[in-house]
Amino acid sequence: VRYMREERDEVEALARVLVPGRAGEQIPLSQLVDLRYVRGPQMIRAEDTFLSGYVTWDPAEGVGEVESVEAAKALLERAIEAGELTVPAGVSYRFAGTYEHQLRSAARLRILVPIALAVIFVLLYLQFRRTGTALMVFSGMALAAAGGFLIIWLYGQPWFLAGAPLGVDARALFQVGETRVTVAVWVGFLALFGVATDNGVIVATYLTQSFRGAPAMTTAELRERVIEAGARRVRPCLMTTATTLLALLPVITSPGRGADLMVPMALPTVGGVGFTLLTLLTVPVLFSLARELERWWSGLRGDAPDAP
Repeated sequence: VRYMREERDEVEALARVLVPGRAGEQIPLSQLVDLRYVRGPQMIRAEDTFLSGYVTWDPAEGVGEVESVEAAKALLERAIEAGELTVPAGVSYRFAGTYEHQLRSAARLRILVPIALAVIFVLLYLQFRRTGTALMVFSGMALAAAGGFLIIWLYGQPWFLAGAPLGVDARALFQVGETRVTVAVWVGFLALFGVATDNGVIVATYLTQSFRGAPAMTTAELRERVIEAGARRVRPCLMTTATTLLALLPVITSPGRGADLMVPMALPTVGGVGFTLLTLLTVPVLFSLARELERWWSGLRGDAPDAP
């Protein structure tokens, strides 16, 4: 029972509260209960009419939030199984807060990441109309992912960017520190996958256009044409990569509120986009290999080699 505020500001006023009896008489509360001063909680919380309490803690240095909660959960379960801890009847506990949000977000990402990759491959196929060419460009995803994980690993190394060129601490400037693979990092990988195939599309499109309608040629001529076509796409690919990296520099160098979320989100894109420059080598090599295999297969069947 909760009385009006003016009747519970003072203990004496609370003692004078009248309680109706069975016969209709009004009995002061002081005649029914003993009023005592005891130490109690500062606040009584309730959720869905159930009393609730919260226990919060900060993970130890070098331990992630999810790892610390999993360790606490295992400790409680072992204590309950061993009989060292008894949970009273009607009492239950669950781990919520950031841990619950992390699990929910991770479950969504397990669905979103494959869908994003599938959509990217479909778009590549619609662009080139050839499964082989789409797979060549799609291989840039593996390079981008490798670059993203590599820079995350480098950020956790004490020697990475250790130095002070021009009197500026490079580690402090780029906020170098241990980065765990959290939901923010996976969101960064999703953003990376969206731009990871840009260089591959540039190179593959130019190669396809260069060989469209070209006459049949020897293997040496084929390789020479591939090298020439790939070399002409170096500058556009470098410009695409440079603009992306320059746009992300303010994100990874800006301290302050939100930096703990934005830096892990930008790191995969920074490392992955740099690694996608390798598509300047992989896409022409795979393109040449595919055309040579086509010529070899045509030779086995006894067909005249078609124009590459």
